[in-house]
Amino acid sequence: MSVLNQFKSNAQLSVSGQLRTRTEFIQGQGSPLQEGEKPAFFTSQRTRLTAGYKAYRSNFYISLQDVRVWGQDASTSNRPTNASLNGLMLHEAWGEISLLDTNKTKKGKDFSLKIGRQELVYDDSRLLGNLDWLQQARRHDAALIKYSYAGFTAHAGAAYNQNRELKTGTLYDGVPVGYAAGTNGIGTMYKSMQFVYLAKKIKQGNVSFLLFKDDFQKYTVGAGALKASRKGTWNRITIGPYLQTKVGKNWNVTASGYLQTGKDKDGSDLSAYMYSVKGLYEASRFFTVGPGFDYTSGTAAGSRNNHSFDPLYGTPHKFWGQMDYFYAANGFGKGGLSDLFVTTTTKLSGKLSLQADLHRFSSATELRNTEGEKQSGNLGSELDLITSYNLTKTISFQAGYCSYVSTNSLAQVKAVKDPQKISSWAYLMINIKPEFLK
Repeated sequence: MSVLNQFKSNAQLSVSGQLRTRTEFIQGQGSPLQEGEKPAFFTSQRTRLTAGYKAYRSNFYISLQDVRVWGQDASTSNRPTNASLNGLMLHEAWGEISLLDTNKTKKGKDFSLKIGRQELVYDDSRLLGNLDWLQQARRHDAALIKYSYAGFTAHAGAAYNQNRELKTGTLYDGVPVGYAAGTNGIGTMYKSMQFVYLAKKIKQGNVSFLLFKDDFQKYTVGAGALKASRKGTWNRITIGPYLQTKVGKNWNVTASGYLQTGKDKDGSDLSAYMYSVKGLYEASRFFTVGPGFDYTSGTAAGSRNNHSFDPLYGTPHKFWGQMDYFYAANGFGKGGLSDLFVTTTTKLSGKLSLQADLHRFSSATELRNTEGEKQSGNLGSELDLITSYNLTKTISFQAGYCSYVSTNSLAQVKAVKDPQKISSWAYLMINIKPEFLK
């Protein structure tokens, strides 16, 4: 009876939702438009209903979401007009089991198992993130062992993907349905993955280490370049540290570096790397400014091996420009990228803030045209202006205007003929996140 009473007293149910609309004017977002092409204008909407239930040594969470563009369904239809655009799906559905009794968890220890469809978000979300900017976001079907105590965190996760229930064999074609959910939103989904994440809080911040292995189903190419899965996987390993710390009274510094080795998703030998450093100077309570530099290695023309770093399953929109020219849904070749940037944030009031970022992009490898002549490595510059306003704790507005000045070299790596010189993108996003029960 005492255990039952304890269960009832600890049980907690929460229900919340989200409605997020984003109205966009696009004139070259993701890639420059060709001369004569017209800009686009549309509104997309994400609707979520989430429920969580916490009880004795267990935690359950489910998130149902619908993503669609206004008008894609006929107004009098009782089913999706185009089934391939049906955005109703299960975003998250996981359960977490505490492997320790409550006497130990009360002392600050945590040792648990989390299984099911879940977001994986670590450090600054560069390599593992939920990609929340994308209306569909990102999630994984995985199992996760979690341990934490006295400022130390250790996670070990694994996933094993199949297209469907099978009576025999484990071949996986790896092709997601709808928006590509593979590496960087381009390519093929992994067959399986395993990772270990270690983190420790330090006096002025935290330091962490990630070892991530993802495996891709081998395939052969037949007539008409048709791919057929075959036994075995190609294995890729990414490894490296991350540091976030405060220097002096006013500087906040983040730095990371990762190596990538093994085989890529097409079976080529892989040897790549990336590093990043960013500093933010807090000039006052209302204004921060700081420089940063990101570098991802690339593959030079004629190289037999792959030296192009792949930033895995992170949130590229957060790092390489708001217009998503790099490491998002639009490719830019295998030449890698160097990004020199300056970011500023101004708090105009307790509810209103303005962010301004300036990027200067260059190819990490030498560029040559189809005649073999050396080209400039300058891939253009981008200016991002974003303002955010919190009307209440559950209602917020965000508006942005971004402009990209492209170059002939950018048009070459993007394979765009007769590109427009200046691209622009503007949006207004309204986010409503009510809590129905807590």
